[in-house]
Amino acid sequence: MWLALEPIHAGIYFAPEARDVYAAVGLKGYWMGYFASRSAAFGPASAELVIATFYNFAERMVRRAIPDAWRFSTPADVLAARLRLADLTTNRMLDGVAEDDIATAAEIAEAAARAARLEGRPLFAAHAALDWPHEPRLRLWHAATLLREHRGDGHVAVLASLGVDGLGAHLLAAAAGNVDLLTQRKHRGITDDEWDAATERLRRQGILDVAGAFTPEGRALKQDIEDRTDALALQPYASIGRDECDRLLQLLDGLAARAEVPYPNAMGLPPASA
Repeated sequence: MWLALEPIHAGIYFAPEARDVYAAVGLKGYWMGYFASRSAAFGPASAELVIATFYNFAERMVRRAIPDAWRFSTPADVLAARLRLADLTTNRMLDGVAEDDIATAAEIAEAAARAARLEGRPLFAAHAALDWPHEPRLRLWHAATLLREHRGDGHVAVLASLGVDGLGAHLLAAAAGNVDLLTQRKHRGITDDEWDAATERLRRQGILDVAGAFTPEGRALKQDIEDRTDALALQPYASIGRDECDRLLQLLDGLAARAEVPYPNAMGLPPASA
């Protein structure tokens, strides 16, 4: 489900219009647009709230954008700009897809998203309070957004419960081959010294070896994280049942290859060809 739905949501982060769309509502630069747009469902979120819920960015990077974003724009305007981006990206991504199929996929994904529980899911809960768009492809995008934030909140809970901080999560994902470490270093605002210190901590804990690859203990830890994350993400899909899940996956089959998501990417999505 994550492989099928994440590309529908994530196109907004890579759309060529992203900087201009957010600039039109007063924001300054790509990263201010990113932090403000993803947190705007909270209202004028503090840097501390963004750091806590996004989990894996350097504090200094967040503080360069938040709370200054709310001096230049408002959460309502930023959310409207984000929806305009979703309109552009889904229009391109779903061009040529039968309208009935889009409407059916949106209906199933929305049923799952509406069934998801709120407890312990701050980013999901904030987005769940937003109005649903009317256009079927935007309803599908909104459902994908809710379900990815629901999963993300659960993932953060698992990481925190196992004592894995944001830096450690990047290093584990890189060791697993899910992300490119140089890309993560570039886009998360973390210094070389901070990366080196985090790598050394994981080596001392027996999770990584001297080459930055998994030890057997590290591989078991990573698998445990993924298994727990999957278990916590299951509830909304279980609520609609296996048949509806299979139907949704069939309707979404092939759409990932149309997404405006480059490879490598920070989310760990595989190449579109895969």
